[in-house]
Amino acid sequence: MEKTFEASLAELEKIVDQLENGDLPLEESLKLFENGVKLSRVCRERLSEAERRIEVLMKDGNGNLSLSDLPPDSRTPNSDVPPIKRIVFDQE
Repeated sequence: MEKTFEASLAELEKIVDQLENGDLPLEESLKLFENGVKLSRVCRERLSEAERRIEVLMKDGNGNLSLSDLPPDSRTPNSDVPPIKRIVFDQE
């Protein structure tokens, strides 16, 4: 059975805490890091999938809603993450 997004994120946070503590042997740290990278990818994929589903739902609307990029200063600098979307209501 596949973990929920929240369970994967909680496990990733636990791994980060363990690695930041720095009291682990090298081999164990490497195994935790590898697992953390895998969990990070799973979480990123699930977030991307959720964003795609939201975009599809928004496109099926009656035209009152649209997607637009947030200003660049609202994103993390030097991020490879695609722009964050927000809902904009047309003013009539």
